Amino acid sequence: MYQRLLKAPLENEQSFFLFGARGTGKSYWLRNLQHESMQFNLLEPETRIELSTKPSLLKEQIPPGYQGWVIIDEIQKAPVLLDLVHQLIEERNYKFILTSSSARKLKKLGTNLLAGRAHTYHMYPLTVQELADDFDLAIALKYGMLPSVYDKSINAAPKYLSSYTKTYLYEEVMQEGLSRKLEAFSRFLEAASFSQASVLNIAFVARDLGLNARTVSNYFELLEDMLLSYRLPVFSKRAKRKMISHPKFYFFDVGVYQSLRPKGILDSREEIEGHALETLILQELIALNHYYQLEYQLYYWRTVNDQEVDFVLYGPNGFFAIEVKRSSKVNVRDTKSLELFLQDYPEARAYIVYGGDRSLYFDNKVEALGVLEFLTTLPLILGSNFSCNSSNTS
Repeated sequence: MYQRLLKAPLENEQSFFLFGARGTGKSYWLRNLQHESMQFNLLEPETRIELSTKPSLLKEQIPPGYQGWVIIDEIQKAPVLLDLVHQLIEERNYKFILTSSSARKLKKLGTNLLAGRAHTYHMYPLTVQELADDFDLAIALKYGMLPSVYDKSINAAPKYLSSYTKTYLYEEVMQEGLSRKLEAFSRFLEAASFSQASVLNIAFVARDLGLNARTVSNYFELLEDMLLSYRLPVFSKRAKRKMISHPKFYFFDVGVYQSLRPKGILDSREEIEGHALETLILQELIALNHYYQLEYQLYYWRTVNDQEVDFVLYGPNGFFAIEVKRSSKVNVRDTKSLELFLQDYPEARAYIVYGGDRSLYFDNKVEALGVLEFLTTLPLILGSNFSCNSSNTS
């Protein structure tokens, strides 16, 4: 297993929520804490039923004066425990780690996440920094960055991803009481894969599926609540051009996208690979921004005339515009959208990330970096003081 970059929660010595999609490594990370801890796993039916029906059992199992961490895994399975957790933090100064792979039930119940008594952190798929020498771009673009892909033989990756997208996603749908709509949701997942790295038009997806727009909107919200997707908003600060308003959609991991995306003789391999690379870049940006606490807001930029920049990062540590190209060669013509962006925002630093291996510097102040160089140096580019090297612990 790999050493993760998430360090801040344990350094703060304060209760916290740890959100992350299933399979991102939360449970393994917790099992290997170098701290005293006791754990209650709500994925175990017996534990979940006992604590849901009689929450006081939680308090009775924690020794008086206990100084270690109390871990409640998958707290959304028994949100009734949160009132007691709040009380124990206030009255007994216990330290809790509350993990969750879905924010849906917590949102539905209006849970206030302990009124600020606990910080919130996230666990994401593996990063290039965490994989270090084990990172392989071709494997990452095909199978993604979930830890189980790398824990087993790579030959097992397709079966694991197929199981992940069917068993886990459908299980969550069943728990949401949508069992009679399982076929519709299955068709929706396939349709959503065609929206990957694209401007999201819910009305268009609904029309394609023969479903009403409200149902499709709810399905997209379900994916976000299960921490399985992102919607990237348009960057419009001090906009000097007319911008579109729709967000872009991404599944949270390249492998999940690849597993859901149909591939036939009529499907463009170049388009699929391009969206996969864009997704990988976004995964890295989101994870490193969170782990290194860089405080960037992530956007994309697109005018009504279809000039687009894939990613815009804006925050106290810098201002970046990033365009992603799968091709192995780029020239100044490929930087047109970045050049327009720089005309409106000369304060930004602009990069085009491409499939080659040379660094290029264009007269319009756009810098081209090969994918591997960009990914391995990304913490430094974003202004992190952390080392770019990470070791793995097998």
